[in-house]
Amino acid sequence: MAARGGQKFPAIAVADSLRHRLRMSSAAPRPKRPRRPDTRGRIVGASAELMRLQGYNATGIKQIVAAAQAPFGSIYHHFPGGKEQLGAEAVRASGKLYEQLIPAIFNPAPDLPAAVRMFFAGAAEHLVDTDYADACPIATIALEVSSSSEPMRLACADVFESWIAAGFPRFTEAGLPADTARELVIAMICALEGAFVLARATRSTEPLRVAGELTAQAVERAL
Repeated sequence: MAARGGQKFPAIAVADSLRHRLRMSSAAPRPKRPRRPDTRGRIVGASAELMRLQGYNATGIKQIVAAAQAPFGSIYHHFPGGKEQLGAEAVRASGKLYEQLIPAIFNPAPDLPAAVRMFFAGAAEHLVDTDYADACPIATIALEVSSSSEPMRLACADVFESWIAAGFPRFTEAGLPADTARELVIAMICALEGAFVLARATRSTEPLRVAGELTAQAVERAL
């Protein structure tokens, strides 16, 4: 589904911008720039982009330094905890960027149920635009590491909690009690993440359409 006039939903424009920022942060600086390269930032950006595309376990240190065009030893200089510490920082960096989708969609929406429907419709459009390859990078990593790495699990949990916190005021400002608002934000994120899994497996946006409509109806009943 596309927005009227052939324009993309705000979510799509923001998601495109986020992916561009991740790629740019991992790119080597131009030689003509006089200031010292931000090696640490490039490493985090490269890690976030690679893990978004292929997950945590499939992303190796050599691959990260190659993408960041950084010396191999710089990984352990900046991240003495190794890949686990780096991975946790990359997850938090990605999470902070993707959190921007919430105000980008909810702030201009005419009302809360409409914002919820736009949230899921934008996700569906983005999934189609990326040939069902680019869903939620945090959920992908959380499924991989939550039982095997406590620092990575905590990083994923922190990101999800930050998304809940970002959505919470949009729901309370619509007149919902605090407890109900938090529950509905959690339900929305859960519905989105589950719908992403089904949509990618079936290569269909139907799960996102159904999940979005049912979530919006739950919000309407609560208002």
